[in-house]
Amino acid sequence: MVCIRRFIAVVASLGVSFAMCASAPRAQAQTPPAAPSGAPGAAAKSLGTVKTVTVDSVTLTTDSGSDVNVLFPQAATMVRTAPGHKDLQGATAVQLQEVKAGDRMLVRGKLADDGHSIVAASAIVMKKEDIAEKQEREQEDWRQRGMNGVVKAVDPASGIITVSTGSLAAKAIAVHVSKDTMLRRYSPDSVKFDDAKPGSLDQIQPGDQLRARGNRSADGSDFTAEEIVSGAFRNIAGTVASTDASNHSVTVTDLLSKKPVTVRVTPDSQLRKLPPMMAQMIAARLKGAAPGGASAAAGPGGASPTNAGAAESNGARPGWNGPGSGGSGSGGSASGQGAGRPGGGSRSGGQGDFQQMLSRMPEVALSDLQKGDAVVIVTTEGGATSDPTAITLLTGVEPILSASPNDNRAAMALSPWSFGAPSGDAGP
Repeated sequence: MVCIRRFIAVVASLGVSFAMCASAPRAQAQTPPAAPSGAPGAAAKSLGTVKTVTVDSVTLTTDSGSDVNVLFPQAATMVRTAPGHKDLQGATAVQLQEVKAGDRMLVRGKLADDGHSIVAASAIVMKKEDIAEKQEREQEDWRQRGMNGVVKAVDPASGIITVSTGSLAAKAIAVHVSKDTMLRRYSPDSVKFDDAKPGSLDQIQPGDQLRARGNRSADGSDFTAEEIVSGAFRNIAGTVASTDASNHSVTVTDLLSKKPVTVRVTPDSQLRKLPPMMAQMIAARLKGAAPGGASAAAGPGGASPTNAGAAESNGARPGWNGPGSGGSGSGGSASGQGAGRPGGGSRSGGQGDFQQMLSRMPEVALSDLQKGDAVVIVTTEGGATSDPTAITLLTGVEPILSASPNDNRAAMALSPWSFGAPSGDAGP
């Protein structure tokens, strides 16, 4: 039993794809506004991405997916500000004809006579190019100053979270939390950043997966966190018992509990087939792992599959964190779309390499899964009335499960779980 637990700890400690989307976590999130409705003349505001522009109106697509028509009378004012600014200092006046599709806009005004359109009194705009540049800077900061792993212990009195990170020879890092550290928590049934909520230290429990951004000590044993995103996710290694195409689910017999587990599969779930050579390399390392967690020598050419990182390829929508917003908006999903890798490395043999390998692995459809197939699945925690949702499902893992049939190292070594990546203070 010790063997498979160490293995499952490996890939979980290697990967949080806070599918961290496209950039880094933010301090606040808010429910995306829906299209306004009400009595004509009532105060109204809307936040979204510009879809179309005419000579006197704009169609905004809100972060909830609804479209809002905004009318701009001559008396309306409009300014452009840079992403991340919390006030309008340095903002410049712009005209409607300077606005382009893809820009972000926050509008205030009143409801038109139809009770749905907005007659704008003022608008704040951020250019899509500026947003993209800001997000890239945030992503790079997460790559340079990020870390991730599995929580081993939490000491609220000292504000220290002990995190295991690395490979089979895992290393313990003391993550220091202060009153200024921004904490977020993912919901039980989602890895999307816009579903995450402001969190607290007492919510973080041993076994949780955690991503942090901050500063590491010279010897690497201490980490002072500026931002933390954590979540409780499951790692399942087992064999397929059945699939249900109508309900988009797969039932797996868990190797440890010997009980069936039903997992939902959504369009955001990544289903991939592990190449046979890579499966054999990981299996060889598992067989050579010492009981204390030390690993055998690297495989051919010095390659170490256990240095693999998280699947962190998520799409993202820029959220608002601008003047008068009262918070920030949405993030990405674990869909494997996009290129955000907050906290992920791009060093040779590091997290970036595994993400690239994962993206190149053959895709698998639910209909491809057959009874008896060996799989490793990373899922959301699920709830009392809801099945867990697959984040990543890997097939072709038979050699790995054969190498450690009585513990959960297999799931951990292959569980590049996905945090929905936050998109940063990138725009309205």
